[in-house]
Amino acid sequence: MQIATWNINSLSVRLPQVLAWLAAHPVDALCLQELKLTDDKFPHDALKEAGYETVAFGQKTYNGVAILSRHPLRDVVRNIPGFGDEQARVIAATLDTPTGPLRLLNGYFVNGQEPGSEKFAYKMRWLQALQDMVRAEMAAHPRLMLVGDFNVAPEDRDSYDPVGLRETIHHTTEERNHFQALLALGLTDAFRLFEQPEKSYSWWDYRMLGFQKNRGLRIDHILVSDALKSTVTACVVDRAPRKNPQPSDHAPVVVTL
Repeated sequence: MQIATWNINSLSVRLPQVLAWLAAHPVDALCLQELKLTDDKFPHDALKEAGYETVAFGQKTYNGVAILSRHPLRDVVRNIPGFGDEQARVIAATLDTPTGPLRLLNGYFVNGQEPGSEKFAYKMRWLQALQDMVRAEMAAHPRLMLVGDFNVAPEDRDSYDPVGLRETIHHTTEERNHFQALLALGLTDAFRLFEQPEKSYSWWDYRMLGFQKNRGLRIDHILVSDALKSTVTACVVDRAPRKNPQPSDHAPVVVTL
C-alpha cells in the first residue's frame, strides 16, 4: 500500500498534473494541501473517474486540504477540535484498507512568517493544539499516519543552508521542538527510516533557480505510528513533478507499507 502527500499550490491550476501523476503512480491515498479553492469548486467528479473517493476542506484563495483514496473513507474530521480557526488546515479520515482501518491526518501547517511575529505566535498555538488532537486520535486509532506540509525543517540536513538560515522561519528551535514533540507522542519520521541521498528536499523556491540549484528544504513529512512503523518498506520524494511546466513548488512524498 502507498500513501502520498503533496502541497499542490492551487488545485484549480494543477489538477491535470495531479491526474497525470495518479495515472502514473496509482497510490492508495493522496493527501493534498493548499487547494486554494472552495468546496463547491472541488473536482470530485474528475477524481472519481480516476478511481478516487474524495473528502475536502476548502477555502477561497488560501489553504485547503483534501484526502483522495481508493479505499472507503469514513469518520471525517475537519480542523482541530476545540481550536477556533477560520483557516482550513486539517482534515482527517479513516481508510478501510484490506489490512484494516488506517487513520490518516492531513495537515497544511501554519507558515509563521517570521519569529516574533503575530503569525509565528499563531503557529505555536496551532502546533500545540495539533499535538492535543494527535494524542487523542492515536488513543482511538493505533494505526495512524500524520502527513502534510509541516513548514518545519526538522534538522540541519533538511535545509540547503542550515547555518545561514539558523533560527529563521522553518528552522527555529521552537518549531523543531514542536516537531520532536509530535515524534514523542509515538510517531516516526518515515523518510528517516531509510538511508537517503544527501541534500534531499521536498520544496524549492520558484525564485533564483531554487530547484535547478537544489536550494531546497525538506518540509513535507509522513509520520507513522508504532503500529505502522514495522510495515514501512520505503519512503521517497518524487522530484519529477517539480520539473513540470508551471509546477507546484513542492514535490510529492510517498511512503510504501
